[in-house]
Amino acid sequence: MAMGMSKRGQGKVKGRGRLLVTVTVYGSAGPLRFLVNEGEMASGVVRLALKTYAREGRLPLLGTHLDEFLLYHANGGFDALDPGYVINFNGARNFLLCKKQIEEVIEEKVEEKAIAGSVIASKKGYSSSWKSGLNKSLNKILSFRI
Repeated sequence: MAMGMSKRGQGKVKGRGRLLVTVTVYGSAGPLRFLVNEGEMASGVVRLALKTYAREGRLPLLGTHLDEFLLYHANGGFDALDPGYVINFNGARNFLLCKKQIEEVIEEKVEEKAIAGSVIASKKGYSSSWKSGLNKSLNKILSFRI
């Protein structure tokens, strides 16, 4: 029996603990609970949450791209956690996972394309002001919801 107890203790790494983290996914039926290592970053928690969510077959389907999600403290605060935020024993263990709004993602991509287009146009000597005006008006039309 003493031998069995010593085998259990062999798997532990001294100095590193594991934390039970609860992540509530916005729009899902209930929270996810899983263990993370102390010192895990917020991006790792998002990755594990998405993996656990998919493994359990929950709906709605979320996807797997980490940069499409924001992680918040569940107890308050309106600012999303930085992907480099470190989870430790002194910090919060309850989180809220939200998917970024589609408009935000589209606007980021449109801005990147507009910047790239203006750089190309400035190299060619063309004015791209009519293109940016057209893009803005189309974005307003597409973002209108009923």
